[in-house]
Amino acid sequence: MKIYLNQIKIKKNMTDEIQKTLIDDLGLSDLPADKKDQLLMKMTEVVLKRIFLETMEKLTDKDQDEYSKMIDADAEPAQLEKFLQEKISGYEGMVSKIVTDFVEEMKAVS
Repeated sequence: MKIYLNQIKIKKNMTDEIQKTLIDDLGLSDLPADKKDQLLMKMTEVVLKRIFLETMEKLTDKDQDEYSKMIDADAEPAQLEKFLQEKISGYEGMVSKIVTDFVEEMKAVS
């Protein structure tokens, strides 16, 4: 399955929360702004891809089709998030675990 970034739509505040967690938990705040921004962009992309993959694994084929139609229709991130919360039990916890697991992986290699 190819993943296109336009398929990964989440609310801006969720992206902000992910980035804040990465900055705080990985101690990125002391880095020069350009280096921090570059790392955050790459790390956030990885986390978003993991969220997307996990989400697709948990959705039924029918729900995946419905999600794809919503993406094609340029649904708002809030609509998509609501859909996912309705279709995936514990969606927010799943997202939180993916972020936490990523942070732990990064700590382990540093």
